[in-house]
This record gives sequence, C-alpha cells and structure tokens, in this order.
Amino acid sequence: MSSRVLVDEERLSGVWEDADGFSLLAPDGTGYRSDLVPEVLSPGNPALARAVGGRRVVAFTGPTVDRLYGQALRDYLEANLAPGTWTLHTIPTGEKNKTLAMAERVCALAKAHGLDRHGVMLALGGGIVSDVVGFAASMYSRGIRYVRINTTLVGQVDVGVGVKTGVNALHTKNMFGAYHPAHASLSDPAFLSTLPLREIRCGLAEIVKMAVILDEELFRTLERYPDAFRRTRTPTPPEVERYILRTSMRLMMEELCPNLREHQLARLVDFGHTFSPVIETAGDHRLEHGEAVAVDMALSSCLALRLGLVDERECDRIIGLLARIGLPVFDAETCTPELMNRALEESWERRGRRLHLVVPIAAGKATFVDDLTDVPHDVLGLALDELARRSRGFAREAAL
Repeated sequence: MSSRVLVDEERLSGVWEDADGFSLLAPDGTGYRSDLVPEVLSPGNPALARAVGGRRVVAFTGPTVDRLYGQALRDYLEANLAPGTWTLHTIPTGEKNKTLAMAERVCALAKAHGLDRHGVMLALGGGIVSDVVGFAASMYSRGIRYVRINTTLVGQVDVGVGVKTGVNALHTKNMFGAYHPAHASLSDPAFLSTLPLREIRCGLAEIVKMAVILDEELFRTLERYPDAFRRTRTPTPPEVERYILRTSMRLMMEELCPNLREHQLARLVDFGHTFSPVIETAGDHRLEHGEAVAVDMALSSCLALRLGLVDERECDRIIGLLARIGLPVFDAETCTPELMNRALEESWERRGRRLHLVVPIAAGKATFVDDLTDVPHDVLGLALDELARRSRGFAREAAL
C-alpha cells in the first residue's frame, strides 16, 4: 500500500494506507482515520459499535437518508447498544438549513436526551449533516466525540477525510466553524448505489479537483470513465471505481496533513473554491456545491489560459471533462464581471489579503496567482467571455 510520510521537528507524520482505509498523523500531533467499511450497518459488523465504545449516542440524519437507511441504523443500534442509550433524529438538509440555528437545535436535542461530555453525536448522511452535527459536537460541552457515516460521494472523498465542520452565516458560506476531527469516519461504497445522478456528479466535481491539481493518472482515468459510480448500460469496472475512490481520499488526506488547521492560507485544495462561494450564495443555492465548484474550476482554467499559464489543449481537457461528466461549466446568472470580481475580493480578504487563486497549468499540476492585481478586471471579463463561448461549444457537442 502507498503512503506519504513527512518528518517535522523529529515527529513522524503523514498518511498511511491499509486495506481498510487511511490513517493520518499531522505534525501538530492530531491523528484520525477514515475507513471504508462494507456493510457498515449490518448488525454483525463491529466497526460502528467499536467507534461508539459503549457510550450514549444521539444520532442525526436527513429525511432522504432516513427513508433509505434509517431503519437499518435503528436495527444496528438496537442490536449493539444497551436499551435506552441511543436515539435517532431527523433534521432538515440543504444549504439553507446549514445554519447556526440548526446546530443549536442539534445541541438542544442532545441535551434533552441526556447526552453528557462522555457521549457521542452520530451523523448519518452527506456533507451537510456531517458539517452541522460536527460543528454542534465541537461546541457541545466545549467539545465531545462525534462519529460520521458518510453516505454521499462528496462525503466520502471530501468532507469525510478532513477535520473541518461549519455552518453558513452572515450571507457567507461556512462563516462559523471549527476544526474538530471525527472520532471515526466510516464510508460504505454501497451507499453510492442509491445516490441521485446529481449527487454523483457533485462528488465527481471534488474528485476532478484533486485530479487536476495533483494526479494526471487519476485525471486520465476520469477521462476514460466519466460515468463512474453511475448505473449505465456499460458500468465502470468495480476495480476502477475503487481506484478512483481510494486515490481521491488518499490525495486529499496527504494534501491536508501538513496544514491541517490551515495556518498556511495558500492551499491547492482550494481549487474550485474561490468563485464558487459567491456562485452558490448569489444564486440562492440554485446550484449545488459541487456544481458551483465545477463552474469555478472552469472559470479558473480560462483565467489561467488568459494569463498564459495553461495552453488551449489542457484548458479544453479540464472543461471538457467537467462537461462530459454532466456538470455545469458556466452559469449566466452569477458568472458576471461584477459578481466574480466580488468573489475575488472576498477571497482576498478571507485569505489574509492574499488572493491564493489556484489555477491549473496542466492536468495534474497547478499553481497560485497570489496578488489581486494579477487578475485585472478586463482579464477576468475576457475569461468569462471565453468560458461562455467554450461552454456553448461543449453543449453543442453533447447534443450531437
């Protein structure tokens, strides 16, 4: 199995891969695991019970996941935990419900059901449930354990392998949050078979992100199998999907590890996350997060083209892959010079008055544009025009 090990001030740190998943030890001593657990909700599978460790559990899920897997979780908890030591609650999902009020509601339910400082909050669902419950756990009694079972592709390759939790506030995405590693992060690939197509595409956007910035082999695999994780007439071979899933998880953890709490604000994993917060909020969350990230990546690629950092072929490869997956690459309502300039300014302010805009230089390689003045208004306008033109071209190709 592959691993990347770093040495920092005589402390061994890095990411280790084994048959069950990945272990991370950051230079500051923070350690956690992200596991792939087939049949995680089978009553005979010890993984979740081991993670809970006999503690009182207050669990949360969303309405759709509750309909699909809520009873399986209830059966599991009933079979493996003592009577009266657990409850399961359904909370609203969607970006509009990812709020401080919802985190407070989670805490109120936990308190009403007797969760003390030794208890566990359990999140069953995608990134939003995990973010809200994780943030609630970070606040509750000044921080308690939480366990997440990741049911979406975004949850398994992105949210489920990091330490960030948070909610939207003050008209800003993830304005309030905390670095609070899950005590256990369990992902069952079988959950992906019940995901809607849109959710699969959103997860693939985050995988494309990692491929563009770090791994051309992964990028080439996605080019060959743009329908991965989807039920089609010619399904992607299981070993290819395992490779895509595990490689994405490993790359994300390796990239996070040396800078887990973001003391350094220049981060390659922010590719697709400079323009997308404004695309999401200005569009009233009409686009899902992964869709906004895809538009951001396409725009960043066109900016790189205009700045002479990437050539036409590589720019087209990136935007073309996003389009073949079925992701949007342009949004006329939000991709305006005014809104995208605002996005640059907000990112500049959020990142310590440095832009740290991640742009591709080829599939598998990326760099930073650090100064706000390096992206003049006229260049951004030309990049938007370029993207609109290319998006029309890819739309015509898809229609043929």
